[in-house]
Amino acid sequence: MVQETPERGRILWADDEIDLLKPHILFLEEQGYAVTPVHSGEDALHEVKKGEFSLVLLDEMMDGMDGLHTLQEIKALHPALPVIMITKNEEEWLMDEAIGANIAGYLTKPVNPSQIFMVCKSMLERTRIRSDKAASRYLEAFQELSQRVESASTLEQWITIFKELTSWDVEFDTHRDLGLDQLLAEQHQTASQRFGQLVMAHYRDWLEGSTEFVFSHQVLDEFVTPHLQAGSRVVLVVVDCLRLDQWKAMRSLLEDRFTIEEQVHLSILPTATPFSRNAIFSGLLPDQLPKRYPEKWREMARDESSMNKFESTFLEDYLERKKLKGIQNKYFKLITAEEGQRLLARLPEYSTAQLLALVVNFVDLLAHHRAESDVIKEILPDESGYRATICSWLEKSWMRELLDIIAQWEDTIIVLTSDHGSIQVDRPIRILADRQTSSGVRYKYGRNLSSPEKGGLTIKHPADYHLPADDVTTNYVIARDRNFFVYPTDYHRFVKRFEGSFQHGGISLEEMVLPVATLRPRNI
Repeated sequence: MVQETPERGRILWADDEIDLLKPHILFLEEQGYAVTPVHSGEDALHEVKKGEFSLVLLDEMMDGMDGLHTLQEIKALHPALPVIMITKNEEEWLMDEAIGANIAGYLTKPVNPSQIFMVCKSMLERTRIRSDKAASRYLEAFQELSQRVESASTLEQWITIFKELTSWDVEFDTHRDLGLDQLLAEQHQTASQRFGQLVMAHYRDWLEGSTEFVFSHQVLDEFVTPHLQAGSRVVLVVVDCLRLDQWKAMRSLLEDRFTIEEQVHLSILPTATPFSRNAIFSGLLPDQLPKRYPEKWREMARDESSMNKFESTFLEDYLERKKLKGIQNKYFKLITAEEGQRLLARLPEYSTAQLLALVVNFVDLLAHHRAESDVIKEILPDESGYRATICSWLEKSWMRELLDIIAQWEDTIIVLTSDHGSIQVDRPIRILADRQTSSGVRYKYGRNLSSPEKGGLTIKHPADYHLPADDVTTNYVIARDRNFFVYPTDYHRFVKRFEGSFQHGGISLEEMVLPVATLRPRNI
């Protein structure tokens, strides 16, 4: 008994010479496709109205209703139904018309059975094939990657591992049905735990220069100043809380306008805006700020929410120290969409500035609001949803328009980076502290802090980590892995509030290893 080939999809084929295509149809049927042949556009519409099809093969030159008219009518009925146009006419205007009507593909006669089969296979099975290949490649890589996670002992090895893990994150976003997300998530967790051990053992040495990797306070030196010294205009875009995986998801949206060089830098600890972003714009470590700017530091220290109010001043001072004082520069912090639109409207005024520095808060605000809003939790249920929302924002917001405009500026380089990342937390750690302790969930500083050793890094001597201290009693605790700090008072309410939220300030690959993308406009 001959086993029947399973149906791979239902194809409608419209051609006024369909009888001559019998060998092609038989070949498709042998491959497992169900083919409905019709002689005209009118017949094609009739079949589309009464049945469900996976794909339409449509002749462009037919008696009666021609292919373009039939295409328009089919799309009016089923906009998502893919249509392949087949024609003898190679004129460009016809191709433009068909593409404008959202055809899925275009073939020029004569066509052979194998050619038709490959088009059908590509259209109807592309997603499954890619998913199968992605799963196969990841499962092949899994064991080797796991071994590297267990044996990694250097910062360079960990960064390479994290780049690979984040690439898999982005690839799996398009293959959500693979069932491998949990396996990948477990690899992430194991990697972050082991990386945390390395950070706690070697972070102090790294800050003293034992690694060649760039930290927050070295970002301008490494990625911006050389371009300014060479005479190029630079637009520095610091997207608050943007992670490496989120940048990788965004990247494909920019590759049509820019050539992109991708590197990384590491956030200093704590991985939080008052520390890491001040370090970026000042070119200084946190304990150097009170010494250089004592009055401004006192003003900042009075209100934790205003710790980044002097970034433009820090930038001006940095340029002066680097003997770039004469460089015309502008700084903007963009929190709302209205602020972004206002900048767009005035952008031509700033096109002569040699350094345009922008801080964009959308990604960070998204993380903070998610912890407070059930609606946003529905939109961002997990890491993949977070990446998708950020991509949608870039594609549709003022940010994309701004980058497109800057792409037209002569001799302009865009450096896009982040001050810190975030991690989804799920393990509450009880902490004891007095009323003057800082409010962070992943890090705290103050007096009389007491946290279990398993919670993270306890810093009793802040100067050893280049951190500021009000007095000799000041100490820090920085969470590691997926931990977050909760006070014993009203413990369960705050656990419920923060568990599963995206937080920053701690020790993890996601918070520390950050993208630096150098974008140069394509000459189109």
